Amino acid sequence: MVRGSLGKLASRALSVAGKWQHQQLRRLNIHEYQGAELMGKYGINVPRGAAAGSVQEVKDTLKNVFPSEKEIVVKSQILAGGRGLGTFKSGLQGGVHIVKAEEAENLGAKMLGQILVTKQTGPQGKIVSKVYLCEKLSLVNEMYFAITLDRNTAGPLIIACSKGGTSIEDLAEKYPHMIIKVPIDVFKGISDEDAAKVVDGLAPKTADRQSSIEQIKKLYELFCKSDCTLLEINPLAETADNKLVAADAKLNFDDNAAFRQKEVFSLRDTTQEDPREVYYWLPFQLFISRILFRCMPLC
Repeated sequence: MVRGSLGKLASRALSVAGKWQHQQLRRLNIHEYQGAELMGKYGINVPRGAAAGSVQEVKDTLKNVFPSEKEIVVKSQILAGGRGLGTFKSGLQGGVHIVKAEEAENLGAKMLGQILVTKQTGPQGKIVSKVYLCEKLSLVNEMYFAITLDRNTAGPLIIACSKGGTSIEDLAEKYPHMIIKVPIDVFKGISDEDAAKVVDGLAPKTADRQSSIEQIKKLYELFCKSDCTLLEINPLAETADNKLVAADAKLNFDDNAAFRQKEVFSLRDTTQEDPREVYYWLPFQLFISRILFRCMPLC
């Protein structure tokens, strides 16, 4: 009778947990610079860059990482989209700027510690604790690439478009005929044929075809091995030196995989989350764990 009561309690708790988790923290989101570092570990082409959390760090980065660069891309780091068109509460327009190297330090000082409001943050905005300094790439083409989980095929789905640099919603409205979808067999993994279909859909102008296929396969490897729920690159850029480069990326990870993705989940920035979620999530996890432990069958 006790075990039956515990079983019912566990069932209800899991139901509540599932609904709560779906509404709240279902996916871990990390900053752009963290995503770039992770992609680099998998051999994916990313812009040369470094994050800075203070004006002194900006100055050191410019000196040590970009000693001869004439122009630098300065990107505010918050966990929300629309940074480029956002507005700081201080009055500064735009969270992403291309500036002369000698102006980057002053711009970083104007961004750090300030609140950036975008279409995704709500009117309260989010504080910028770090800026990402990147090399300015010479781009000849911009495309869209994403891997997500598809319920219809019960596996990963690659979405690609030969146009990029704007939201997938806008692309779907303006260029629906240019968007391709390539479902991947979760048991077999991505094949050369699958990757080739994606590259053909992207239709790069100058990038080497075989190298591009290898980049797609590496992106899929990252998606699977890191328990991603979304890997979106917009734009996936084609550079003047004939390479595909993940110029800007968004990565989300399955919270259920936290136990085996400790390195990834150590990147979590709780300062960018709703304090109520941070406060209540850990005790809730412990509560569910204890119920499940009590309901485990005796050996």
